[in-house]
Amino acid sequence: MDVSLNEEQRAWQLKARQFAQEEIRPISLTRDRISDPRATFDWDIIRKGSKLGFRTAAVPREWGGHGIDFVTQALVMAELAKADSAISKTFSQCWKWSHMIAACCTPDQKKRFLEPFLADDTFLLGHAGTEPNAGSDHRLPPEDDPKSGWKLKAERKGDEWILNGEKCFIANGGVAKVFFVSTRTNPNVSQKEGTTEFLVPIDTPGMRVGKVFNKSGWRFYQNAELIFENARVPHANMVGEVNGGFNLRSATSAPFGNLELAANALGVCEAAVEMATRHAGTRWRESRYFIDNHVIQLKLSEMHMLTEALRSFVMRVAAEADDKTARHSSMNHAFLQNFATDVIQRVTRLNMDIHGGAGAMTMDAGVDKLARDAVIWTHLAGDSVQRMKAVRRLKWN
Repeated sequence: MDVSLNEEQRAWQLKARQFAQEEIRPISLTRDRISDPRATFDWDIIRKGSKLGFRTAAVPREWGGHGIDFVTQALVMAELAKADSAISKTFSQCWKWSHMIAACCTPDQKKRFLEPFLADDTFLLGHAGTEPNAGSDHRLPPEDDPKSGWKLKAERKGDEWILNGEKCFIANGGVAKVFFVSTRTNPNVSQKEGTTEFLVPIDTPGMRVGKVFNKSGWRFYQNAELIFENARVPHANMVGEVNGGFNLRSATSAPFGNLELAANALGVCEAAVEMATRHAGTRWRESRYFIDNHVIQLKLSEMHMLTEALRSFVMRVAAEADDKTARHSSMNHAFLQNFATDVIQRVTRLNMDIHGGAGAMTMDAGVDKLARDAVIWTHLAGDSVQRMKAVRRLKWN
């Protein structure tokens, strides 16, 4: 498969690399060390990145965005993540939801939500899906169990819907201005049949931000509770049809979620490889550099090998997603995320091993941060569920 980059793709990659090196890297460890999870966020870096197009990169050109393809998206995410994985994710979180507004919303909704998103450098987007008692089961819900999945209730009262319930671990929670909110509009059928999606601004009466979660990794990235107590949402904010929300994303940027996480992991792995190589080449012990030690050489080789394998997989899936004429395997998208999860754990662990006491015992800040960020992948987007979904496709196809 030819994944040679064109001039536009290289330009975006170089722009992201420069921004990462000059703007993100200098603040990364400082933000990570802040103890208050609400205070780790920095609006200044969001404004700077937004002015360069990193917030609106995936909005179609016909709506005033940059309309970059999946290959370019992967390149940008990896470059930003190489400097800070959580900041990269804050930007890319906006891509799938701005794309969904453009693809699935009515002209009125696009005017009310997409236009302000494009005009405001601080306008972030999020999706409220996960609930305290609905995690992995909302990704692979039992076909015949109405009690599984989302519980947040939406009832129509005239021209409004009244929302009651709670969402948790919500991406960009506390900083986003608009959320796609997944609700249960028919509790007597399965989630696939009884889910409706709404666009809900953060200032909606009856909606509030609860706890901001104090995570071990991705500390810049805000994850929070969203609490709905008789929240009043206009019927005009419903996306698609009543009870038609579960499959709403299938016609839009469905491959993006897995690609997003894998490209981000690639950036972390690249940072770990560079960090370990530099340390091994400059650390002097027992009359020789670390890199002359055979065990260190084997670990560095494994880190390079796994990172390059992940890069090839990421670029293949991105290129397949861009090729509208070719039939590609949806299993590759699921397997990509699983592979990225395995690789980022292994590569960041090897980086700690190579740093030895400096990385593990005295907790070198950079080494430690990469390892803590990598742990997040074990909890993202139903990792084990992705494997089961992929196997089901193997079985039934």
